[in-house]
Amino acid sequence: MNDENIYMGKISYINASPVFYGLDHGLLPAWLKMVPDVPSVLNRKIKTGQIKVSPISAAFYAMNHRELLLLPDLSISCNGRVLSVILASNYAIDDLEGKKVMFSQDSASAASFLKMIFNQRKIFPVYEVGPVTDCQLISKSADAVLVIGDTALKHPWNQVFEYCIDLGQLWYEMTQLPFVFAVWAVRRSFAGKYPSCVKEICELLLESKKQGYQNIDKVVEAGRNKLNLDQSVIKEYFDLLHCDLDDNKIKAMQLFFDSLFDQGILNEKAGIIFFKPQ
Repeated sequence: MNDENIYMGKISYINASPVFYGLDHGLLPAWLKMVPDVPSVLNRKIKTGQIKVSPISAAFYAMNHRELLLLPDLSISCNGRVLSVILASNYAIDDLEGKKVMFSQDSASAASFLKMIFNQRKIFPVYEVGPVTDCQLISKSADAVLVIGDTALKHPWNQVFEYCIDLGQLWYEMTQLPFVFAVWAVRRSFAGKYPSCVKEICELLLESKKQGYQNIDKVVEAGRNKLNLDQSVIKEYFDLLHCDLDDNKIKAMQLFFDSLFDQGILNEKAGIIFFKPQ
């Protein structure tokens, strides 16, 4: 198989930097080609088969669990605050009934989570999806906005909107559990055909992540250079982020999926199934 190119997605935000550090610094074999993009585009590309392995939104995995398998011990998650997934709002959550809530085009997990929260509280805003970049502009056209990734970190949302609700913290207050925003997945059809290749990709990703945490100061410095923010902000961000997928995170993810099903956001219950090497 290794004489053919395999295309693997790569999140273009800094949040996945620890996982890709080793691959970015010499581990990447010639047959494995990176495809950098935002989560929503990677979701679409793994669905169509343009890429075979990718980090994807956890909720997207749940929506397509029959076609995908999870890779072990890889995620983008938090245990409380996360800083990069926020609802910036001119109103408290319970006062957003009938108000306009703008969603970034880039996320599935955070959008599904927020819809679930509104459903549970019997609050029905008007949803709109669009580009979320200019906080001043959005504050004039929407009552609240869900913003994720580098955009959430770079712009002064808390200076423009009255409320900035960290969704990682909100989930923790509701459940006392971590929240898993993204997971790494492989197409089932590809894993069935080339299990040894997928095993090798798993090993590469885990070694790459290990090197990332061994060089976390360099990861922080690269993030600071990319976003032009104080080093202390980027360091705090990576202190809050987790890239593993332990039993507690798996439990939290299953609770999230079950809640999405209970609220009618998922059409069927989604189980969590991992790729297992032959």
